[in-house]
Amino acid sequence: MESVSLLIRNAKVFNTYLKRFIPADVSVKDGRFYYIDRKRDTDFQAEAVLDADGKYMIPGLVDIHMHIESSMMTPEPFGDCVAAYGVTTIVSEPHEMANVKGTRGVLEMISAAKDAPIDIFYGIPSSVPSTNEKLETTGGIIDCGAMKHLLNEEDVVCVGEIMNYRQIIRENDLEITKFLDYLCKEHPGYVIEGHCPSLLDLDLARFLYLGIDGDHTEHTLEEVKQRIENGMFFEIQDKMLKPEVLEYICQNQLYEYCGFVTDDTMADVLYEKGQLNYVVQKAIETGFPAEMAIYCATYTPSRRMHLYDRGVIAPGKLADFVLLDDPAVMEPSYVYKNGVQIFSQKNRREVPVSYRFPEDFYRSVCLPPVTLADFGVRADNGRDEVTVRVIEVHPDRTQTEEKLIAMPVRDHIVDWKGSGCLLAMVLERHGKNGNIGYGFITGSCLNTGTVAATYFHDHHNLFVAGDDPEDMLFAVRRIQELQGGFLTVKGKKVLAELALPVCGILSEQGVRETALGLRAVRDSLKDLGYRHSNPVMSLGTLGLPVSPALKLTDKGLVDVKRSEIVPLIVE
Repeated sequence: MESVSLLIRNAKVFNTYLKRFIPADVSVKDGRFYYIDRKRDTDFQAEAVLDADGKYMIPGLVDIHMHIESSMMTPEPFGDCVAAYGVTTIVSEPHEMANVKGTRGVLEMISAAKDAPIDIFYGIPSSVPSTNEKLETTGGIIDCGAMKHLLNEEDVVCVGEIMNYRQIIRENDLEITKFLDYLCKEHPGYVIEGHCPSLLDLDLARFLYLGIDGDHTEHTLEEVKQRIENGMFFEIQDKMLKPEVLEYICQNQLYEYCGFVTDDTMADVLYEKGQLNYVVQKAIETGFPAEMAIYCATYTPSRRMHLYDRGVIAPGKLADFVLLDDPAVMEPSYVYKNGVQIFSQKNRREVPVSYRFPEDFYRSVCLPPVTLADFGVRADNGRDEVTVRVIEVHPDRTQTEEKLIAMPVRDHIVDWKGSGCLLAMVLERHGKNGNIGYGFITGSCLNTGTVAATYFHDHHNLFVAGDDPEDMLFAVRRIQELQGGFLTVKGKKVLAELALPVCGILSEQGVRETALGLRAVRDSLKDLGYRHSNPVMSLGTLGLPVSPALKLTDKGLVDVKRSEIVPLIVE
């Protein structure tokens, strides 16, 4: 009698090639599928037997475009969390960590993933900084040489999303352009992820011509059509689960050219809703056939990343699988990785973190002495009133608008109180220059109180905004004590906080603790008047100088469309 390590009996097995379920027994040998026995008449001597009891068996879910740092968790607890959702492989692009610690940050993320229960692969950060040194100060820089170095890492499988999509299709001297030229000559066919909202026609062709053939951003139906018709792999995240888009894919049988991804999922959403399983579930509920949804969450993403050893239940493939009671309901009863159980609904538990980052990763908030005098905007033009540029926050998007508001001047300091605006500041915290960028925000932001964060895209300098300079100073000092985090303050009291001590952007807590801390901050922001569908994301992108129209960095106000610093006071 032949020996196997695991025998799964009485399962309804998803056959990827036929795209339907077939009753079978499945054997596993040395971590890989051995035989899918449709006749169910082969005897094996098995080290372990699992009676599936008629459950549906699908390949482990594969998420090929996401960012672990968006969860504010380190790789190990993140992997433990998503394993419970049936995800057995992810491809993460760590540009947030790279913005703080450069190549070292990426390498540490790779090392920190080694003991995770799932396979964690990485993409090479291609836009660090997101713009340039004139517009923002980052802790790290990923240039062409660094990209070449990372290309040789075993767990690196692609180039991460190229975000400066309008610059790269024009004549330029970008580091990523140099790297793409190198890949074209030395590694043709290497997987390159894109980020190109709104590109159409010739501009889209220019983008594709560079070898960038994947996109995950939000689009109109016409943009989706042009991407698929021109050979781009279309990655569908939550906000792209639009009925007209899914209908177009289904009517034209375009399943080979798309896959489901998560991109950014914060800890509270992970804890309350799930991860890739949530996107797949929502697609099915929107009308995407369940079998095709499974196909586009397992097989097509694996092929996209050249991970040919997974994404299918067939002889010789990795024994990564999920057992479900209902194929249209993505709630796993069991999850297996390499033939070993990593999750059981009957026995849920969180594994403690074992990885320790280098000590300087826990001391990344490096500020010069900050005093109350720093929390004032000088106006030395001798006028009694000035007009200032103000960032207007909108309730339903992360893009902002520029608004011009007149404010009085007293003793050469702008008297902004009573203007309907909050003072906003970005303090360079990587220990490079001690810059402070000043601005004002209005609109769907806080009505009162103070917020401070080092989780501030993508440079992750220290952002603080509020209606009381003393509270703002208190918040900055508290962030220094925590060595990074997200918090709200009023009356010199912390209302809610989430400590992020790893590089100022990550927690080593499990998903529950991180989620509860983040939810408390989110709720506090709403209590203080922040009116946005995702106030944490809205606030965290007020410093992202690639997202229109007016943003704030340590260098000052950035006019995103012109890609230049503009003065706060309009002459």
